[in-house]
Amino acid sequence: MNTQSATANGTMTSYRWVICSMLFFATTVNYLDRQVLSLTWKDFIAPEFHWTNNDYGEITSLFSIFYAVSMLFAGRFVDWMDTKKGYLWAIGIWSVGACLHAFCGIATSGIATGQWLVGFEEARTIISAVGNVGLIVNVSVLLFVFARLILAVGEAGNFPAAIKATAEYFPKKDRAFSTSIFNAGATVGALAAPVSIPFIAELWGWEAAFLIIGALGFIWMGFWTFAYKKPERHPSVNARELSYIQQDGDSDLNEDNNPKQKLTFLQCLQYRQTWAFAIGKFMTDGVWWFFLFWTPAYLSSVYGMKSSDPASQIAIFVLYAITLLSILGGWLPTWFIGRKGMNPYAGRMKAMLIFAFFPLLALLAQPLGSISYWFPVVIIGIAGAAHQAWSANIFSTVGDMFPRNAIATVTGIGGMAGGLSSYIINKSSGILFDYAGETNMTFMGFNGEEAGYFIIFSICAVAYLIGWCIMKSLVPRYAPIVTN
Repeated sequence: MNTQSATANGTMTSYRWVICSMLFFATTVNYLDRQVLSLTWKDFIAPEFHWTNNDYGEITSLFSIFYAVSMLFAGRFVDWMDTKKGYLWAIGIWSVGACLHAFCGIATSGIATGQWLVGFEEARTIISAVGNVGLIVNVSVLLFVFARLILAVGEAGNFPAAIKATAEYFPKKDRAFSTSIFNAGATVGALAAPVSIPFIAELWGWEAAFLIIGALGFIWMGFWTFAYKKPERHPSVNARELSYIQQDGDSDLNEDNNPKQKLTFLQCLQYRQTWAFAIGKFMTDGVWWFFLFWTPAYLSSVYGMKSSDPASQIAIFVLYAITLLSILGGWLPTWFIGRKGMNPYAGRMKAMLIFAFFPLLALLAQPLGSISYWFPVVIIGIAGAAHQAWSANIFSTVGDMFPRNAIATVTGIGGMAGGLSSYIINKSSGILFDYAGETNMTFMGFNGEEAGYFIIFSICAVAYLIGWCIMKSLVPRYAPIVTN
């Protein structure tokens, strides 16, 4: 190994944090690509294709299903291709999918009229002249569903690849902290999207928003190609840093320096550790996606604040800014492990138990909201920060328990469970809110949609404690899986 990167006094290099920053930017791009449609459909796309709320809902719900199913196979794919190639394939596919959205207008005009060799503006003119509105709606929705399918297949590989890279470049005691840093890219993406995507769409058209944001992934791929190698083969990692990274002694080589046997998908499902992770994700991922997708609608329905109102935009910005506190949550288990001498799993679970209590504040969001909308905004922000801290740690439990060559597979299994819970809570929330509004339902002193939101807030509040108890019952103590 080349150790010329060591400094003259023999201090340890810090290249692992370069890798962490790459994972952060990939996750940021991941969330930006995902949100282009949500920030352009109402004002830019729907008028062109005559979409209704139901059309948009169909596209987004199918994306959730595509993403959940793809997670199951993406993890296995990353373990098969290994970290570098697996990540390149993932972000390459989702960047292609993101850019494909931009050409749905041209394809719609081509299918409807046979005119294919046109530009974006000409396609809009052609579509506006088509008298068969139903044809335009059906064709455009189908094309966007296809683009979302490609996007979902690629995006499903982000977290399995990122968690695998983290396990390769960080010892167990630092993995939750490093995961919380790159996972903060989700929050940064959520903050950057509203101030960038509508601006691009207004200046150059909604197609440009998909193309420009989608192109960021291809730029990232260029840096990743040269930046990533296994730490034991990377010239920028000196002997001291490599020793620090490998302090746990967990490698994909057995005592005879031969590759360890890889766990098959079915073998992974035989372990309680896999089910503990999957159930923990199922119980909690839907909470994050509910807050992400429904908070703007909540402010609009309950407080009459449109998403275009400055007050609403400031409130959403503050909410996501609060979630950046989750980085501190990634540091907590490192302190438990380093200062208290706990094993990685015990320190992780203790930190997760602490984080599980913060979402209980959501029980007060609606009652205190009668005083000011700032109370639910701040409470949802705190709950979101707790979720991201929880998420960083639950992802790290996979690296605690499984050999590196199975980490992406197990992460994919849990990701599928989380995707299913996202679909269930978001679909059922919409049904509940419509029912509550139409019947003026009363619950715990709240009426109409407010009653519906109070019910969902209550479910979100207790989900983490229930998830933690199930995980603890399945895997009560540190039990790493060893393969030959």
